[in-house]
Amino acid sequence: MATVPKAGRLLKRSEFLRAARRGRKAARPGLVLQVYARGRETENSALSDRQGASPFCGMRVGLTASRKVGNAVVRNRARRRLRAAAAEILPDCGRPGTDYVLIARGDTAERPFDALLTDLRSALKQVENRNAGKDRRKTAAMEQ
Repeated sequence: MATVPKAGRLLKRSEFLRAARRGRKAARPGLVLQVYARGRETENSALSDRQGASPFCGMRVGLTASRKVGNAVVRNRARRRLRAAAAEILPDCGRPGTDYVLIARGDTAERPFDALLTDLRSALKQVENRNAGKDRRKTAAMEQ
């Protein structure tokens, strides 16, 4: 299983806020996913770096758990589980040049890991379907 490389992590508050304001969101019982496509120049550079060893080429992942989730031990456990889920799912289902923010919920620390993986997959699918629908509408409007 791959781990999220340090260069592929969101660390600044402004990066998290950008994903929250401009990105797409999907909520599931185990997590909330926010996805923000950074732009063409990032995608092109990420594609050229594809020869690197990291399966996260061009993708960045941010993890957060508020105090509502629980005490520090529970929040850290929730973040570790989200990190493991991201490392398992995003290399296959994620897009280069995209920021992913995974937000822990109250059930994240106790939720079965398979259910957490299913939550992440379905949230990614929902966000992707929204993007595809928007692209189809733009294309249809341009053709008219």
